[in-house]
Amino acid sequence: MASLKKFFVFCTLLLILIAAGAGWTFMRWIDAPLEVGKSIDFTIKPGSNIRSASRQLVDAGVPVHPYLFEALARIMGKAGSLKAGSFELQAQETPQQLLRKIVEGKFSLTNLSIIEGWNFKQMRSAIDAHHSIKHDTTGLSDRDLLTKIGSKYTHPEGLFFPDTYLFAKNSSDIQVYQQAHQAMLNRLDEAWKNRAQNLPYKEPYQALIMASIIEKETGQASERGMIASVFVNRLRSGMLLQTDPTVIYGMGDKFQGNIRRRDLTTDTPYNTYMRAGLPPTPIALPGLDALKAALNPEPSNAYYFVARGNGTSQFSENLNDHNRAVNKYQR
Repeated sequence: MASLKKFFVFCTLLLILIAAGAGWTFMRWIDAPLEVGKSIDFTIKPGSNIRSASRQLVDAGVPVHPYLFEALARIMGKAGSLKAGSFELQAQETPQQLLRKIVEGKFSLTNLSIIEGWNFKQMRSAIDAHHSIKHDTTGLSDRDLLTKIGSKYTHPEGLFFPDTYLFAKNSSDIQVYQQAHQAMLNRLDEAWKNRAQNLPYKEPYQALIMASIIEKETGQASERGMIASVFVNRLRSGMLLQTDPTVIYGMGDKFQGNIRRRDLTTDTPYNTYMRAGLPPTPIALPGLDALKAALNPEPSNAYYFVARGNGTSQFSENLNDHNRAVNKYQR
């Protein structure tokens, strides 16, 4: 009987030692850096529980034991708090830091730059080519895309603010379009509220059209206000805008790098040599400075400008002075 009691005590002590050893090993494991030579991208799928999430980590190459990771999440009470999305395991991160990253939704980010002066076709090509975006708008027409993002407009040109956007990897491209569209609406609304008096625009959209022309016509950033002044003065006086970028936009894929005299006399809705007023839509994505210039042009009596050949322009108040400037800088 005494021997049996001693055996029982021995077994109990052994189990305690094993449990203590396992606990000590586990505690060391959760704070020990995971052995990775470089960062590892992984994704937790929507609706994943802790068991399936742990398996997804292993399948992505994260050097973590799935049962230990599951145990860690359950012990810390975080098994039901995992965020779905794309993440990145950095070198020297521990299992505990990895779990915290997933629970807190510290997603792996990427970026996309939309450039001032791009047209919508160029913007859409850049988004379509981005390898870290989920392409949910593939096959949609431009109009259907606008409907998808909840826009009230039917033509996409000029409706997206050029900027560099950060977003989680594998985000839907719909999210990118929505973000850029809302940014443009916000910038346009703010600029409209702070506009100068007596401008020849009936609504903000007309100012957006003008801003897109200014964006394409400006060679020197400091001249945006004067470029805007010329076009606003022309609108006020009923003159034709006569701006080449609108003609080029109206030519579409027919434009091959050079604008010819016959192009200026070929009628399209965007030929401002033949049609009075603003074109029907913007012709590019204007930046913030172009928006501000369109709504706060510099005061001047200039109606003409010509490129000097060095990126700057010569502004004139009358046709005679303009013709002299053309002879000096263009011939």
